[in-house]
Amino acid sequence: MNLKFKLFAFLLVLALFSCKKEAEEKTLDEYKYTEKGIVLNCDKFDLKLLNEALFSFENDILEAYGKNGQTGAPNLTRAYSQFIRNAMYGRINYADIVSPHTAKVFEVLKSKQELWDLNNANTKLNYNSSVMACIANNMIDRSLKTTLNALLETNSMSPKLFGPALQSNYGAAIRDKYLSAYVALEFYYGKLFDVDLSQVAEKPEPKVDFNKIPPQTPQNDPHAGHNH
Repeated sequence: MNLKFKLFAFLLVLALFSCKKEAEEKTLDEYKYTEKGIVLNCDKFDLKLLNEALFSFENDILEAYGKNGQTGAPNLTRAYSQFIRNAMYGRINYADIVSPHTAKVFEVLKSKQELWDLNNANTKLNYNSSVMACIANNMIDRSLKTTLNALLETNSMSPKLFGPALQSNYGAAIRDKYLSAYVALEFYYGKLFDVDLSQVAEKPEPKVDFNKIPPQTPQNDPHAGHNH
């Protein structure tokens, strides 16, 4: 009887713990970038969420740093260059560039406890997580992969030590989405733990002046240029 009671108590505690963990983890109501597909295959983590987080991050930095002048089309290479440089020197006001959708993604991401190490003074990212192992194993750029894995294996990984190598080869993040994921988690989502996102709102749409007559587009006149 005593053994049965202990077994029952153990199972009850296990069930309560599982329920509590499930209750603590949040879910995302809307996915905006599913059409981009799955570019990160980390099978021990929520793939749909991880990919959504990456694309939402890229959209934010594209809006904030990707534009070259008022008429230039947004450029992701420029966005990564500007973002990484500013992140390395602590020059980013995250509340100004985070979109409402990214704020929602972060609320779900931060409930995934395995992903974070909130007691680390150098980073919020858990370098022993399955996601970090996935990134380290699948990174394409050889030099950055070698540097990253060496730092991880010696327990000396930090944004400060890996940052210079990343900054000198930021263009690799365009081709290498596992490197992009590291940038997003380390320098973006990890920083949002210290940001008040309660005031993040949709950016206002540009107002249309209905009194302003748009320039007329010349019509193709088959008779133009001919004397009749």
